[in-house]
Amino acid sequence: MSEKLTTIHLAPAKQLLLEPHGINDGQLQDIMDQVLAHRVDYADLYVQSLRRESWSMENGVVNFGSFDVDQGFGLRAVEHDQTAFAYSQHIDLKHLQDAARSVKTIAVPGRLSLPAPVSSPAGRLHFIAADPLLACDTAEKIGLLEKINRMTRAVDPRVVQVTASLELTHSVNYVLRHDFHQAADIRPMLVLHVGVVVEQRGIKETANTGIGGRGDFGMFNDGALQAALRAMINTALVNLEAVAAPSGGMPVVIAAGWPGMLLHEAMGHGFEGDFNRLGTSIYSGRIGERVAQPGINIVDDGTVAGRRGSLNVDDEGQPAQCTTLIADGILEGYMHDSLSARLMKLPPTGNGRRQSYAHLSMPRMTNTFMRGGQYDPGEIIASVKRGLYLADLGSGQVDIVSGQYSFQTALAYLIEDGKITAPVKGATLTGNGPETLQQISMVGNDLALDRGTAVCGKAGQNVPVCVGQPTLKVDNLVVGGTRQG
Repeated sequence: MSEKLTTIHLAPAKQLLLEPHGINDGQLQDIMDQVLAHRVDYADLYVQSLRRESWSMENGVVNFGSFDVDQGFGLRAVEHDQTAFAYSQHIDLKHLQDAARSVKTIAVPGRLSLPAPVSSPAGRLHFIAADPLLACDTAEKIGLLEKINRMTRAVDPRVVQVTASLELTHSVNYVLRHDFHQAADIRPMLVLHVGVVVEQRGIKETANTGIGGRGDFGMFNDGALQAALRAMINTALVNLEAVAAPSGGMPVVIAAGWPGMLLHEAMGHGFEGDFNRLGTSIYSGRIGERVAQPGINIVDDGTVAGRRGSLNVDDEGQPAQCTTLIADGILEGYMHDSLSARLMKLPPTGNGRRQSYAHLSMPRMTNTFMRGGQYDPGEIIASVKRGLYLADLGSGQVDIVSGQYSFQTALAYLIEDGKITAPVKGATLTGNGPETLQQISMVGNDLALDRGTAVCGKAGQNVPVCVGQPTLKVDNLVVGGTRQG
């Protein structure tokens, strides 16, 4: 990845977002001075331009295409834990001045000498800034979907339906904080989704896959496509032969990669600063305590090159970083935005994120994963007398405060006498995230991250993230199935 510092994005961001509207640094200083005429603890301006293009195809026929542009600004003032926020699609001096008059009413008149936000030095760029919408023409984009249709059908004659979609975005973001610290990021995103239906003797099964990240069309090379498509079709074909899942409490071995979404949803939100500041997380006030077995190490790392959740700077201008959440089973830290960091008297961690300029930032995960351990995956499976092997995770529901979850399996097998045997379907995993974390007794040496399609929802906002883990053994999970024993 490039050695250039993240400040390289500042000039092009201002040229795109501010200069066409005749807005200069002096005017921005005047806007911020208006906000700071009242006593506030923090203020920032976030300006964004987002371009999106998408195409979808079913059975070789294009059935949808779209292109749109959205741009605007959000201006925020914070007094203690109270926030005033104004946003507009019009980036011009008048609307900025109107917004400044609105947000400063959160506090009483009287200028306060504000401390500068804690900021780390700008780091290296973690992904390229090239615009994927301009990387190739429409015919080439549709050609990619047509190729996927052909490749998928060529894998197995039982494939009866193929859907594919391509989503491209290019976001340019600019941040100005009350101390006149300026930062910018230019974020590309490419995501390919593929779904398949297979049929055998009148029985149908479905499966899906995807590839995505902050990069270029090189991620859709034939090798990556073949691997993803074959794994997807294998899931559907295996489920054609699957038997009813057992039910009851049992050991569960969870495969590496995408199943890390369970960790993200059921445990990861509990490490976000706002829940801990408010005391609603089970991890509140527990820094330094043991919350998992030795050998468990979990991080949130916004600096992983090209990953879907990676950032050069977050949406408050803070450089992305790797934040250790659990170290050898001990709770070491939380993820913070400027608000939770200030009120908890801790440094921000580069986790201030928002869906768009029209949304408030909050502490959010980026790339959250458990680091690899010491065990070979085969050794983990061999340790189970009777249990379940979760090869792929399906949909689920989570209470992100309590960590109570219920996930369906997309691909699962019985483990009998230390060996993977019959595939099963209809299994549901139910539990509590913090309790499940304590039940992990073996961690594999095969850390893998997901393919790049994960989306995280919180407080009505969706942001792209990455999840991952090595193979794990959970000593006891409640499996809901359709047969006893």
